[in-house]
Amino acid sequence: MTNSSDINIYDIIVIGSGPGGYIAAIRASQLGLKTAIVEREHMGGICLNWGCIPTKALLRSAEVYDHMSHAKDYGLRVEKFSADIAAVVKRSRGVTAQMAAGIGFLMKKNKVDVIWGEAAITAKGEVSVTETKKDIVQPQNTIPKGILPTGKYSAKNIIIATGARPRVLPGIEPDNDKIWTYFDAMKPAKMPKSIVVMGSGAIGIEFASFYRSMGVEVTVVELLSNVMPVEDVEISKLAQKRFEKRGMRILTDTKVIKIEKTKAGIIAHVELKTGKVEKIAAEKLISAVGVQCNTENLGLENLGVKIENGAIMIDGHGRTNVQGIYAIGDVAGAPMLAHKAEHEAVICVETIAGQNPHGLDRDKIPGCTYCDPQVASVGMSEKQAIEQGRKIKVGRFPFIGNGKAVALGEPDGLVKTIFDDKTGELLGAHMIGAEVTELIQGFVIAMNLETTEEELMHTIFPHPTLSETMKESVLDAYGKALNM
Repeated sequence: MTNSSDINIYDIIVIGSGPGGYIAAIRASQLGLKTAIVEREHMGGICLNWGCIPTKALLRSAEVYDHMSHAKDYGLRVEKFSADIAAVVKRSRGVTAQMAAGIGFLMKKNKVDVIWGEAAITAKGEVSVTETKKDIVQPQNTIPKGILPTGKYSAKNIIIATGARPRVLPGIEPDNDKIWTYFDAMKPAKMPKSIVVMGSGAIGIEFASFYRSMGVEVTVVELLSNVMPVEDVEISKLAQKRFEKRGMRILTDTKVIKIEKTKAGIIAHVELKTGKVEKIAAEKLISAVGVQCNTENLGLENLGVKIENGAIMIDGHGRTNVQGIYAIGDVAGAPMLAHKAEHEAVICVETIAGQNPHGLDRDKIPGCTYCDPQVASVGMSEKQAIEQGRKIKVGRFPFIGNGKAVALGEPDGLVKTIFDDKTGELLGAHMIGAEVTELIQGFVIAMNLETTEEELMHTIFPHPTLSETMKESVLDAYGKALNM
């Protein structure tokens, strides 16, 4: 530990205050390490300010709006309701502001020094912080008090947690007007009549779902053969059917080759699987073709930090190839998920503190997409298990066989489980339907505890709950399903 009288000398300096960065700072402080965190734009990072949290607030508004439009299905009468998009956006930004203020409080509570500005590693163990070039988009009351000044700071260990930003394709550069990133899509001044979403990963499909629920004509263009291409193919195909049933137009195996701006909006020139080129007119286009890591201007090249495919290379404990420099979260590569960043943060700091924690197991990181219907998964897909040469047993249980799902008016869904035939090991679980993002953690815990199919079968699930679909899927894998 450093001498507390050395004001500018720290045990750990964390660059970036997103979910990985601020968790790293808190855990470091808990372990008695003198810690500072550098932020250039907003406490809580992209996740809290422009990603995970505000999108969920928007999607909740859309869900309530959807329920109102189908009130008669529940025996209720709702008349003359409408959406106030300004109020929807205001609520979303309010949720973000509340949570961002909470991060500032946590820094103060845990005695983490906050330095506001642009950080660069100018030498081994040295961080130079200069005035930020970014617009501070955060409400002033969410920025912690007592921020340290810019200048030079020293640390035995530096953790890079600078995250990622939307990927920009040549010729389809966002203009904050007709071509949007998710930043723009999160705060529309008014609701467009039509929109093209380029990319059907989690970001693209969540915005497609939000705008469709709000009555917008939505076309999704996906380069690969399935929407949500990282998901199990069976789940992906079910999702596409549900999206199309909701009125979305889904184009897979389709490439955007040109965007033409017009007075009314845009015309997307897309090349279909057949080779035919179709022109799609819409008011707006959301570019959701992935993200790229924020590795620039940090001084990494001069230090020899290894970067591949745009991401900082690390081992399972966050260590880079340069002693004393670590990386966590999106900047360290896929999967680019907040909960992965948080877990990496704890492992990284405990490694620095000499506690020898278990390395990150990427096979047990759950993925959740909060579209309608929700999609969640963990572990191998059926295709991946077969490609690995595994002999497997696959169980499926549809929501239509679950009393709680039918009572909720949510009978469209599926739980799919994949087991190793020889050992009974749960290899993967894939779910689509109401609240599956809350259910998936049951399978994550089961996998982490190396639970077998027998132990899951002997587990009592409460009735009536959606969680019963999980047990039934396990039973089905072994020919024992009871409710179908």
